[in-house]
Amino acid sequence: QVQLVESGGGLVQAGGSLRLSCAASGRPSTNYGMGWFRQAPGKEREFVATITWGGSSTAYANSVKGRFTISRDFVKNTVYLQMGSLKPEDTAVYYCAATSYRDLVMTQARYDYWGQGTQVTVSS
Repeated sequence: QVQLVESGGGLVQAGGSLRLSCAASGRPSTNYGMGWFRQAPGKEREFVATITWGGSSTAYANSVKGRFTISRDFVKNTVYLQMGSLKPEDTAVYYCAATSYRDLVMTQARYDYWGQGTQVTVSS
C-alpha cells in the first residue's frame, strides 16, 4: 500500500507560480512511477505530468508543456509539480497518483494509488 498526500495548492493570480508537493508513505517511492492529474469543475479528470521510477524521464500534457515541471526527491519520498505562468484555465483540483508501470504512463486506469487532491485556483 502507498499513501499519497498532496499539499501546496491555493489561490494565485494569473501569471504566478505554485509548487505542489505529493508526499508518499508506505512502500518505497522508487518502486512507482508518479503522475499528476487535474479535474476542473464540470470536466473530467485529465493527465498533467508524469515521471518514471528512476526520475530520468518525464512527459507533459500539451496544455502545460513549458510551464510545468515534475520532479521527485527520493530521500524525502516526495514528488513535486512546479507550475509557472499560471492561467485561469489551470484552475482545478490537482491529484497525484502512483503506478507500478515502468514506462511513462498517461492513462489514469494504470495508476494504482491516488491522493485526495489539492485545490488550485488561478484568478484573472
